[in-house]
Amino acid sequence: IASQESTPFLPHPSMPFPHSQDGLREVGRPERDEQLAQVEIAVLGVIFITASVGNFILILVLWRRRKKLSRMYVFMLHLSIADLVVAFFQVLPQLIWDITDVFIGPDVLCRTIKYLQLVGMFASTYMIVVMTVDRYQAVCYPMVTFQKKRALWNAPICTSWSVSLLFSLPQVFIFSKTEISPGIFECWGEFIQPWGSRAYVSWIFVAIFFIPTAILIVCQVKICKIIYKNIHVKKQNEFEINQKQTLPSRTSSINCISKAMIKTVKMTVVTVVAYVLCWAPFFIAQLWSVWFPSGVTEGPIFTIIMLLGNLNSCANPWIYMYFCGHLPYCANKQLENISAQEESVITGIINLGDREPEENITSA
Repeated sequence: IASQESTPFLPHPSMPFPHSQDGLREVGRPERDEQLAQVEIAVLGVIFITASVGNFILILVLWRRRKKLSRMYVFMLHLSIADLVVAFFQVLPQLIWDITDVFIGPDVLCRTIKYLQLVGMFASTYMIVVMTVDRYQAVCYPMVTFQKKRALWNAPICTSWSVSLLFSLPQVFIFSKTEISPGIFECWGEFIQPWGSRAYVSWIFVAIFFIPTAILIVCQVKICKIIYKNIHVKKQNEFEINQKQTLPSRTSSINCISKAMIKTVKMTVVTVVAYVLCWAPFFIAQLWSVWFPSGVTEGPIFTIIMLLGNLNSCANPWIYMYFCGHLPYCANKQLENISAQEESVITGIINLGDREPEENITSA
């Protein structure tokens, strides 16, 4: 393993994983662009405040109703916790390092922050995946036996956190507090040269973005197809008065889809779109920086793109608030009306709003 002055991923010491650069500076650190640094500090400050406030509100409201949470709300609770990890261990350290321009703290702090940065990214992504898969099961396979307990932990959630904690472990061994010039220390990484950083960044891309995005797209496409078929069947049934129509098992089951279920599906679709829009530029720039390093990848445009990836943690709680209406009122008033029947093995429904007759499904 070749130790190097590896600039942590474009070019902030607090980003979760670094890239290796050709033509590394021989002595010391380059003089930073103070104007760009001020822009970064402003952007990060807004992102941190927005993500923290939004997720704190959502967690507080859901925690107060924790004994009456439906399955979907449990996923939302854990996603908000994961987004808070991103806010406090990815955005906040980056903000502090942009202000101080150097890493301040012991080696154990460096390794811990780097570890938790990746934990947050993994957990937030995988929580969106299991939430979408859960909606896929509820819509496409409603006869599947769902967990009936209103537990704050279930198998998909435990698996998501466990995998996130495990996959983030390499960060502890890659990063350490390193003296990059006399008296100046940074939280730098070490990679096998020349392919180590490329392999690691590519692995992170596949594990956090490529595979999850593929799963999300497949699930959402199938969900939309089933809902479209359900709406089509409902319209056909309007013209078949006093006639019983025998449908295939899946078509029959999707007839039970309520407007509340469609509303939650819309919410997951928006969540997935927000996830892809926020992180796609981030990972494209990241791969570009390690496979085709150049002066362009060290410029201000790439720097801002790196920051905007964290917008996903800001967007998630506000998406839920939008679909639920005024969340505090919605949670305190409407969560009390969630009954065990709405999580039955027949419908898999959650109640984000007032339930409406199934006859109105075509108006959704």
